Amino acid sequence: MKYSYLFFFFLGVALVTTLILYPSFTTEEPTGDPYPPRAVPDRIILSWSDDPATTQSVTWRTDVSVKEAFAEIAPADPSPDFRSQATALKAATELLVTDNNAAHFHSVTFTGLQPETMYAYRVGGGGEWSEWFHFETAAATEKPYAFLYFGDAQNDLKSMWSRCIRQAYSTMPNVDFLLHAGDLINRANRDAEWGEWFYAGGWIYGMKPNIATPGNHEYSRDLVGNRTLSEFWRPSFTLPLNGPEGLEETVFYTDYQGTRFISLNTPAIYADKSTIAPQMAWLDSILSDNPNRWTIVTQHHPVYSTAKGRDNKEVRSAFQPLFEKHGVDLILQGHDHSYGRGHNLEFGASRKKEGPVYVVSVSGPKMYNLNFEPWMERAASNTQLYQIIKVDGDVLLYEAYTTTGQLYDAFELRKRKNGANKFVDKVSEDVPEIISIPQRLKVKMSEEEIREYRQRFEEYKARNKGRRELETEGLEVGG
Repeated sequence: MKYSYLFFFFLGVALVTTLILYPSFTTEEPTGDPYPPRAVPDRIILSWSDDPATTQSVTWRTDVSVKEAFAEIAPADPSPDFRSQATALKAATELLVTDNNAAHFHSVTFTGLQPETMYAYRVGGGGEWSEWFHFETAAATEKPYAFLYFGDAQNDLKSMWSRCIRQAYSTMPNVDFLLHAGDLINRANRDAEWGEWFYAGGWIYGMKPNIATPGNHEYSRDLVGNRTLSEFWRPSFTLPLNGPEGLEETVFYTDYQGTRFISLNTPAIYADKSTIAPQMAWLDSILSDNPNRWTIVTQHHPVYSTAKGRDNKEVRSAFQPLFEKHGVDLILQGHDHSYGRGHNLEFGASRKKEGPVYVVSVSGPKMYNLNFEPWMERAASNTQLYQIIKVDGDVLLYEAYTTTGQLYDAFELRKRKNGANKFVDKVSEDVPEIISIPQRLKVKMSEEEIREYRQRFEEYKARNKGRRELETEGLEVGG
């Protein structure tokens, strides 16, 4: 027995020594932080804060051990020797303490770049570096281009939205940039959700610049109950500072190869009504002095809604008259978790296709029932979508794809000499509209709600009669 006690005594000493000397052998409790920052850079994302032809901004994250960070850049070359030509720029660094961790967010804007040139870059500090990425600067003048547009990602970003952004990139890998119409995440200040958003897009964000506008889910209430912009927004992106004071990096414009892209902050309107007037005055000013052939606006809350019980009167009152006055071509929106595309009803049936085209879309898995509003000329429910938009001189081609890669909607805008557009519907009649009530939503609806849905559907069908056959499966009560 004496030897048995000695054996267990020395075994215990050995185990304790091993755990002290080799702590990686220990079984750690889950930290609750699925995306912890490290010294190795992550959340690398390109955006523009200035001229896309001569500048490029990049933002990334590390743990707080990285006190100084840098970005290196060189003209890209098929030879690995390009690295000898790289120059380094010191990053601006800010600390962000989140619900899960503390991290340093870094940003650099490369300047003095040559238009239409491919560059290689990497980011790092403290001896740890990212891989080398490529990006290409814009042309200094009008030239054909294409971009991807995503409505709300918001929920189940890693498991469900990832397939949408990856399918979109697979369909059109040569796009020039990505545009996100708000509600990138669900809870404004949850680091894990931002981690999922960056996980879903992965290295695509480091290769293609991003234009992002905030949604209502990028806002949360502070300690006194005021709605405030996510603490992650400005550290995560480097966006233009050419908007109204107090709305930096949420209200801005970027001119890209003959198109003015404008971001408006609609959630700010509902958080603080004093933000309406500055946005209106600024919008009127930059639309009055706009040298570009095309104008595209992105905002989160729709001017005209697609979902039942939604109507953003404040947004429509503030911005829609300016869109019409200045001939904005296309409005890209989110918020309603369904799909709708159409024109302003106030033009009337004979003129409705002469004004801006309004689009509401959803790329994530959260879905609402359609309301078949009179403005809608094409609709979809319970369908994850992404959009590819191509601009070539006087022609803008819009295509919406399902997340499984099927073309669902398409139209062209052809610019006339007077600046107005001719609208050309490009949807094949062989592509039925997906507008049935999903069974998982139907079981929660009363018979009265289903009858109301049926009535709105019939009205919608009558308005669009002769345009294409509509899918009716699943609309009947109990069907």
